[in-house]
Amino acid sequence: MRTLYADTGYLLYRLGLRSGQLFNAFLQDSGLRLRHYAVLRFLESGEGALQRELSARLGYDPSAIVGLVDDLEKRGLAERRVAFADRRRRIVVLTGDGHAFLREHDTAGPRVTDELLAPLDPVERRILHRLLLRVADRP
Repeated sequence: MRTLYADTGYLLYRLGLRSGQLFNAFLQDSGLRLRHYAVLRFLESGEGALQRELSARLGYDPSAIVGLVDDLEKRGLAERRVAFADRRRRIVVLTGDGHAFLREHDTAGPRVTDELLAPLDPVERRILHRLLLRVADRP
């Protein structure tokens, strides 16, 4: 009989839950959650994005993106602007306060990773990261 822990998919799910819990605990004082943080980090990597792009790239439901962007706008961390290429569309961009928030919380990812992967040595961590990139189909 197979146990639940023999299922790699389940282990990945559990690891994802634990990662989310750690991120949310780290961000608790800011009033934001991991999903907000993910949107901000994604926006940091470019010149803004359509909400539909955020939904597709982050894997969040489009209706969830609307609420997340609304939250970030209320906090002054992101804003919707008219897209230059098509003035009928609005893109979401990071504000100066959004950049400052990310600088202040730069240790979030490494702290969560260190706690999650504490049982692994540095070589094992690099191997795991390379394998996860392959599975996630990211360069």
